[in-house]
Amino acid sequence: MSSTVNISIPKGQKEKPPKPKYNALQNTWFMIKLAWTSKEKKVLVLSLLAAGLALANNLINLYVSPSILAVLERKGSIPELLWTIAAFTLGIMLVSAANSYMDRNIFYGRITVRCELVALLNNKNASTSYPNIDNEQFKKLLAKARDAVNGNGSAGEAVWITLTELITNVLGFIIYVNLLTAVSPFLLLVVIGTTAIGYFISNHVNGYGFRHREKESGYLKKMRYLSGQASDWTAAKDVRIFGLRPWLEELYTKAINAYMSFHRRAEGVYIWARIADVVLSFLRSGIAYAYLIVQVIAGKLGVAEFLLYFTAISGFTEWVTGILSNCITLHKQSLDLSTIRECLEYPEPFRFEDGKPLKHIAHGAEIKLENVSFRYPGAEKDTLSHINLTLRPGENLAVVGLNGAGKTTLVKLICGFLDPTEGRVLLDGEDIRQYNRRDYYDLFSAVFQSFSVLAGTIALNIAQRETGLDMERVKKCAERAGLRQKIESLPDGYNTYLERQVYHNAIMLSGGETQRLMLARSLYKDAPFIILDEPTAALDPIAESDMYQRYSEMTRGKTSVYISHRLASTRFCDRIIMIGNGCICEQGTHEQLLGMGGKYADLFEIQSKYYREGEKGNEEG
Repeated sequence: MSSTVNISIPKGQKEKPPKPKYNALQNTWFMIKLAWTSKEKKVLVLSLLAAGLALANNLINLYVSPSILAVLERKGSIPELLWTIAAFTLGIMLVSAANSYMDRNIFYGRITVRCELVALLNNKNASTSYPNIDNEQFKKLLAKARDAVNGNGSAGEAVWITLTELITNVLGFIIYVNLLTAVSPFLLLVVIGTTAIGYFISNHVNGYGFRHREKESGYLKKMRYLSGQASDWTAAKDVRIFGLRPWLEELYTKAINAYMSFHRRAEGVYIWARIADVVLSFLRSGIAYAYLIVQVIAGKLGVAEFLLYFTAISGFTEWVTGILSNCITLHKQSLDLSTIRECLEYPEPFRFEDGKPLKHIAHGAEIKLENVSFRYPGAEKDTLSHINLTLRPGENLAVVGLNGAGKTTLVKLICGFLDPTEGRVLLDGEDIRQYNRRDYYDLFSAVFQSFSVLAGTIALNIAQRETGLDMERVKKCAERAGLRQKIESLPDGYNTYLERQVYHNAIMLSGGETQRLMLARSLYKDAPFIILDEPTAALDPIAESDMYQRYSEMTRGKTSVYISHRLASTRFCDRIIMIGNGCICEQGTHEQLLGMGGKYADLFEIQSKYYREGEKGNEEG
């Protein structure tokens, strides 16, 4: 039995966020390998070329004015001046053209790599062990991971821009260091020092919004909620009948005033960052300007060199700021990339490819629950306790009980969606935990309360596959499910589309027709075990009973488990078990259970009385 340990955090002490599993360097290498394996190697090459072109463009703009001024200073000829201007103009044109070509081509490669991450996350979500689907930690991790690949500006794509800019800034920094060192190492230190101090002050002050993001998010959430309620058509009658408009307006006004007050406080903080930036920029430029003027007056620098070095100092500031900014951005993006990787590597409680292959099992297999107990994570008691149940080959078994008794949990244990907290689920005497769980799932066809109707043709929904579809088998299953006449009456027949959210010419099936579609699907799979988990809960008792009779006829010879909260619907079954207080409290045929005069008989009498009264009321009406 698993135990739960509660860890309390002292009042006033914030819980520290978990340390990411991977650092920026590891995540950068992960993205490089992903680009390589997803056949987008050009992303790597073009990123390096883009960095080189950005640097070339900067250097051309740095030298263009000083070079022209140098020709004028030494009184060069008109042809020399024109050739200098033409050379720089041609260089700017070529670099700009190459940059445009690079940006267009690298854009689609970045999208492809991000789509590869999306595909990996979708595959993880679709194939992960079933308990992970109900695991809050996994769901939060998956949600954060999807945010990290949801758009061009997300970390899964924007990281390439950050890496390209970082390479550009580092190369520019190195070149400018060599250039400015020739003038004065002191001047170089002044520029680096003032730039770094200004950056960190601005970054800390501007981080006010990030540090108080929860408070801002609360204001925005309240405003969106009130705005949504005011524009919700379903609430239109209540707004008018109860005169809710003044109340909603008052609440919205309070929320927006609180939001504006927050931003006024934030602006009061941000202004200090601007003041610090202005002061440090003035100090940096003043020192550099004064030093260079002194050098010009002393005859150590010409006017062209003065312009070159002064422009270089401004450019050098941008390189330093760029490196600091890129490193912080890369760190943030690395946190998102680490989230993606941690989601993809989330532990699987079930065995899949590393499990024992399950050979084909005919319809004569037996499933046995041996002293099985199950408790959901965080629950105080077991949902099911010490269940012993044998599902015999070819048997029709009904599972009944009140809502919340554990019927669906029992089905999940039988199907292998959950593993017992205690005990074992055996397939022909072997623990199912040793098998490849996907092989075990192949043994089951199921119809659940929630129908997974896909946006596609009727034939696709029956066969559940795009390729290798056996059309004759589809028609035969539709015939057995009582749906063939309906399908063939449609203009497009089996090629008729479902789900209007995707296809404008799609049709909507009625509840009963959808039931038959689900039955046709389960018949197409032709698995040894059929599971029906209250799929007819939305139907009236008579329609449900008719549907279960059809299921019984169609699944003859297979091992079937029927779950229903209406006892009369499953009286045709070979055996009925009633779940109560987490265990099997009664079992037998319908007649045997009525003869016992226990809980089943009492519940059956209550339901029968209710339906008799309902029929009498309809007749009087």
